[in-house]
Amino acid sequence: MTHHQVPASFTVTLSCPNRPGIVAAIATTLYEADGNITEAQQFDDVETGLFFMRVVFSIRTDGERLDWLRARLGAVAERFHMNWTLHDRAVRRRVLLMVSKFDHCLADLLYRWRIGELPMTPTAIVANHPRAAYGHIDMADIPFHHLPVTRDNKAEQEERLWTLVRQTNSELVVLARYMQVLSDSLTARLSGRCINIHHSFLPGFKGARPYHQAHARGVKLIGATAHYVTADLDEGPIIEQDVERVSHFDTPADLVRKGRDIERRVLARAVRYHLDDRVILNGNKTVVFGD
Repeated sequence: MTHHQVPASFTVTLSCPNRPGIVAAIATTLYEADGNITEAQQFDDVETGLFFMRVVFSIRTDGERLDWLRARLGAVAERFHMNWTLHDRAVRRRVLLMVSKFDHCLADLLYRWRIGELPMTPTAIVANHPRAAYGHIDMADIPFHHLPVTRDNKAEQEERLWTLVRQTNSELVVLARYMQVLSDSLTARLSGRCINIHHSFLPGFKGARPYHQAHARGVKLIGATAHYVTADLDEGPIIEQDVERVSHFDTPADLVRKGRDIERRVLARAVRYHLDDRVILNGNKTVVFGD
């Protein structure tokens, strides 16, 4: 049966100091493993001297072929001082979703998951409001956890959250308009695997009621920003942004409505790019190989 086996699809991503021979070494390794490259994107950051690459390939996974490939890629990575990942595209990433009062992003992500647009396994939904607050959302049989946060119990609730991340083997945490600030120690533990959606085109209006501030200042563009969470509030590496034109005709309610739409699509794109290994960290920035 093995010779009729359907090849499996994998993604390899890498970043390393740029020097000649990197692409050749990767291509040769995949060729020797009888792999077939279906997509390849690369970026040479002349400012930092770093090189970034994402390669999608198919390969028959019979016998020791995969182990051999992993070992060979490991040797190449050592030679070129690479940070690298190899991901079986059939294996869905485990994602924990967090939400506060505004639930439009959560509803949107669940919808996109349900129709097969987001290849993920939702492990849990964590909210600082009770389940009844989201009565209209079909959460299927995803476990729901109500972790209300006050100034007094913040550290304790974060520990419960971290325990949950570990127990569910969640590889990604998505703050789908979760409006509690995570502590420095938790953001450090979730480095590179926690995505937030921010309700403005960063850097932007700080503090409460940003759309009302924007309206009072007569803005002509509103937007949203999806970024990885770091200890610096809303300053983490940006993955995706979008904007929409507005005018003096728009009321604050119009801006909120238009803002909701932008937030939904920006967060969905950022999550999809992450799930598809399209985002590679580059210091305070990201390299995003769009589709």
